[in-house]
Amino acid sequence: MQPSPAFASLVDSVMPHVNLLTIEQYQQQDQWQLIDVREDNEWLQGHLPDAKHLSRGIIERDIEHRFPDKSTPILLYCGAGQRAALSAYNLQLMGYTQVASMIGGYRAWIQHQFPIVED
Repeated sequence: MQPSPAFASLVDSVMPHVNLLTIEQYQQQDQWQLIDVREDNEWLQGHLPDAKHLSRGIIERDIEHRFPDKSTPILLYCGAGQRAALSAYNLQLMGYTQVASMIGGYRAWIQHQFPIVED
């Protein structure tokens, strides 16, 4: 589904404020806590190894329970990067200091033919 113009505009407005990380950068640094912000059905169809699941709808509510230390390095991903960028921006507003969004998200991971986990 193509994003609406208003959604695209919202994503564009937060992008300058979000740290973006490539898959290669993620693979070279092992400190990241990887979080999948996609919906439950997307997670069940496949997700990145070592990822934890906090969907876009609940991440702001539940993040402090899972990661109370706001200096924890957190890398978010979604299908293509838009929802992860919005989530990353919100986590920064909540005081998290080392948050990034994975460029290209799950789709880019699949295009690289990297392994996934299926539940």
